[in-house]
This record gives sequence, C-alpha cells and structure tokens, in this order.
Amino acid sequence: MKDGKFGWGIIGTGMIAAHFRAGIEACKNAELVAVCNRTEEKGRRFAEASGGVKFYSDYEKLVEDPDIDIVGVTTPSGLHADNVIAAAQAGKHAFCEKPLDISREKMSAMIQACREANVKLGCVFQSRTKEDIRKIHSAIQRGELGKMVLGDAFLKTYRSQAYYNEAGWKGTLALDGGGALMNQGVHGVDLLLWLMNDDVESVFARADHKVRDIEVEDTAVACLKYKSGAFGTIIGTTSCNPGESSRIELHGKYGTITISDAQITRWAVTDEEDGLAQDRFPPQSFEVAGSVADPKAISSDGHIYLVNDMVNAIREDRAPYIPGESARKAVDLILAIYESAKTGQEILLDEW
Repeated sequence: MKDGKFGWGIIGTGMIAAHFRAGIEACKNAELVAVCNRTEEKGRRFAEASGGVKFYSDYEKLVEDPDIDIVGVTTPSGLHADNVIAAAQAGKHAFCEKPLDISREKMSAMIQACREANVKLGCVFQSRTKEDIRKIHSAIQRGELGKMVLGDAFLKTYRSQAYYNEAGWKGTLALDGGGALMNQGVHGVDLLLWLMNDDVESVFARADHKVRDIEVEDTAVACLKYKSGAFGTIIGTTSCNPGESSRIELHGKYGTITISDAQITRWAVTDEEDGLAQDRFPPQSFEVAGSVADPKAISSDGHIYLVNDMVNAIREDRAPYIPGESARKAVDLILAIYESAKTGQEILLDEW
C-alpha cells in the first residue's frame, strides 16, 4: 500500500481488463500499478493507455512486484487458477474474472492456496451487484415467496462464428472449458443459484454444438432438482439468432418473481394461504440488452462495485462480496451438466 492506496496489477489485457481498470480508477483507495500480457505489443499499449503503468510479459514477475497488493485476473478461463495461485504464493490478494476456473480440482487448489496464504479471493459476477437483484435475493431469503417450487434460467444469446475465431481460445475445452454455458451462461447460472438460495442435488442434461464450428456446446438444456425439492430448468445457447433477453423465473408457493436482463418484470405475491398472487407493480418495460448479441456492450458498473468491495474486504478483514467458495458453485453445476450430456446419465452432484 502506498499513500493509503492498494496497488493493483492486472494479468491479461483483453476486453474485460478495461472494466477492471475502470473499477480501480473509480475507487479512491486503489491504484493501478502494473499490467501483464504475453503479447508484448498488446500489453504495452494497454499499459500506456492506463497512464503509463509498468508492463510485464511474465505474470510470475508481476506478482512479485512489491508495489502490488491485489492481483486482478482477466486471462482465459483455463489459466485463472495458475494466476491466482501464483498471486497467493507471493502474498497478494486475488480478484478473479468469471468463471473461477474450468475444473473442480483447479478451483479447489486456488481456494486452498489463498486460504493457506491468508489472502482474500474475490470473484466477478457483476449481476449480483444490481439493486433489483439484491432486493430479490433478500426477499427470497425472508421467505416472501414461501416454499420454492421452480427456479429456471433461459439464457439464449448469440455469438457469431467470427467471435469464436478471432480470440483463438474461446470455444475450446483447454482454455474456455466449455461453450455457451461456461462462457456466457455462467452469469445466469450463478444468479439462479444465488437467488434460489439453494444448491442443486441432481441434473440431467443434453448439450452439443448445433450451429457453430467449435469443439464445445453452443446449445444446452438441463433439468435440475434442488436440495430443497424444487425443480428447475436451464437453457443456455449462443446459437439463437439474434438472441433473446436473458430471463430468470422464480416460483414459490406464494408467488413469482421474473427477471429479464437483471430487471424485475414481474413481482406477484399473496399473503393468503391459498390465494392468487397479485402483481405488486406493473412489469417494467425493457429492451434486449446489447450484450445479448454484442459481448462488448457491457457496463463497468458491476466491476466498480466489486473492486471497491474487494478493497474494503481487505481493510475490514472480511470475506469479499463473492468469495471463491460461492463463485465455484456455478462452475460445479455446469461441469455436472457436461458430464450428464456426455454420459446420458443423471448426475448426483454430491456423489460425482
């Protein structure tokens, strides 16, 4: 820490790194110190655009920089654990873009490494930061909908073949870990689990690449059974043209809450034991969010919220808003969906 500010380093200077930078710049107790990228020209260009901060081509050298307190990780998904573990072993806190990683073993290893080093591990799922989403989470925790019956996520996005071709690593097993669910759908899967305030007991699924020339799925459907006994459905695609508003539907004995692109479009409840739920307010009008079809059309607001929280978590010695143990749940479920699709069997998550 220097002059009351936590020094940040960012590993990876792709599209998401700009949102990390925006979050750091907006936090009065944070300062970007250095960035790292294996492609020197790209990395130096980002460093220069970030006020001429230090540049490293080797992330192991960045994490050893004494001016860095927190390491932000925006590399391809399959490299997250390596970067976080290196940061932890250097005594640095880690702030990781979604997904936490793409394998259960790696996620366990990075969580353990941070625990052993006594450093914080925070993850980015920016949808959890939105005011409407936090209201819903609190309402379900209070039992406003009563016993939960169904929790569904419809995540029908569009990504072109050019999208997969230009990055090189997207749509690959080695670095992306999957397709429509692991990359785009993981936000909705995380949100569904967080809002349901429940874990999944079992899943049966189908997944394949129906349209895109990639080795992972562009279309997936899954049937869930939650530990509470509630049922659920997940549909995740990048094959729907031009894409639909992402939708989450939460149904309990006493009512329904529906979310379209993180906006509440229905909140209907009843106070009667056997009454018909009534809308508490008219559903909001909404348009299909830009990121449904354009991955660059996302806001930095969530990253600003989470960067500030990460800094405060360190100052107050508490867990970040989204710790590793919570962030891994969406990935664990997605991996179980892949296993079910591959084997044709129902997967019991606690036994798998």
